[in-house]
Amino acid sequence: MNFKYTIISALFCASTMLQSCGSEPKESTETVNTTAAITSPDFNADSAYNYIDKQLSFGFRIPGSLGQKNCANWMEQQLKQYCDTVYRQEVSVKGGDGKMLPCINLIGSINPNAKRRILLLTHWDSRPWADEDDSAQTKPILAADDAASGVGVLIELSRHIQLQKISPDLGIDIFFTDVEDYGKSEWGEESYCLGTQYWARNPHLAGYTAEFGILLDMVGAKGAIFPMEMVSAQYAGEVQNSVYQAAARAGYSSYFPFVQGPGITDDHKFVNELIRIPTIDIINTHTNGVDVFKPHWHTHDDNMNIIDRATLKAVGQTLLQVIYEASAQQKNPA
Repeated sequence: MNFKYTIISALFCASTMLQSCGSEPKESTETVNTTAAITSPDFNADSAYNYIDKQLSFGFRIPGSLGQKNCANWMEQQLKQYCDTVYRQEVSVKGGDGKMLPCINLIGSINPNAKRRILLLTHWDSRPWADEDDSAQTKPILAADDAASGVGVLIELSRHIQLQKISPDLGIDIFFTDVEDYGKSEWGEESYCLGTQYWARNPHLAGYTAEFGILLDMVGAKGAIFPMEMVSAQYAGEVQNSVYQAAARAGYSSYFPFVQGPGITDDHKFVNELIRIPTIDIINTHTNGVDVFKPHWHTHDDNMNIIDRATLKAVGQTLLQVIYEASAQQKNPA
């Protein structure tokens, strides 16, 4: 089915799960992992919550709106506080309805000269339609979870990295991608993730690459659970395994169970296919085989009332665990 969140067939999911998630990841012959001595910062969920609330104060962040412009400027200032270099891609992309849409991608780089890099990304635009709501379906949503939550987590994460430096040999790129949610099923799955598709074909630096990427999508809601998404398993199974093991070491295995989830066509699909960086999606989904997303998805209920600090803490602390473990890795001498 050609809509943003495509459920992959059960046979494909089962096959991929066996290939990518059914065994422990192979130990690298290129690094020495010293995770036993890792001390990562304590992620501040209150701060991440406030960053989410701030985004919603700009109103709807839809293409061409004042909210888009003002929120982009605010996010750029946040990145400039905590990152060494900030790139702004301000372009036009073509929507599935043929309209040319203003798109503002922001990339903040930490340790920009490091060759080892981790890409962290999330979309920041809000959906122009509440198509899953029972009323006011043609009106835009505030998108506290399905947009602002990922931005809030990543800004707070960058603040912690500034306070407790990582190895200069490891770089982090924080990518806020725009015009992700301007799409409809009848326009095809490529009508979504337009900012990411543009960036993947026109990266902020020529020849840009990273060891792996992690996409955040809907990472702030009460009762969230992040099963192992199947497109991630297909393209980046070892990365997925490693991140979920890090979540367990951080104490959040209840949020990150080693359980098969649905396959989602999301920004990570285009990162994997177009720029070929193995990237996983951390996304809140059901595992009941019937529903895919929680009831607030694409409705007007996606507001601050749905945001839970405990969920933000689980996601943020897991990412810090991944980053500081990677920072502690040292290349074996040649």
